[in-house]
Amino acid sequence: MPGIQRNRLIYNALAIVVLLLGLASRRFFGEIPFVRTYVGDVLWALMVFFGFALIFNHWPTRTVVLAALLFSFGIEVSQLYHAPWIDSIRATRLGGLVLGFSFVWSDLLCYSLGIAVGFLVETVLIPTRFWRADRT
Repeated sequence: MPGIQRNRLIYNALAIVVLLLGLASRRFFGEIPFVRTYVGDVLWALMVFFGFALIFNHWPTRTVVLAALLFSFGIEVSQLYHAPWIDSIRATRLGGLVLGFSFVWSDLLCYSLGIAVGFLVETVLIPTRFWRADRT
């Protein structure tokens, strides 16, 4: 079965737009409990999906989904570990955004939803003319 070739410009743009939406959601709507609790995590996982699809642009869609889930869940589980060196990274703005602070079960659902949105965007919304071959 032939591989796929994602358009790097499209996935780069998608990742940047989602990153900006995530930052904007915290800055402008961070006072709203639902946005603060859930929206940022969904957007974070969506950005992870697009990032994996960008970097590994020949991987089948299901492999990107699995890698993004494993990465996202791994980051969440890592929040159970607290040592001075990693907590000092988390204390920075970038470190906190990437690594988070504490394990929350609902984040796993948010990550799954964000990656599912990425899957739908890739398989339904992005025109097939941007693919060289099969979209597995």
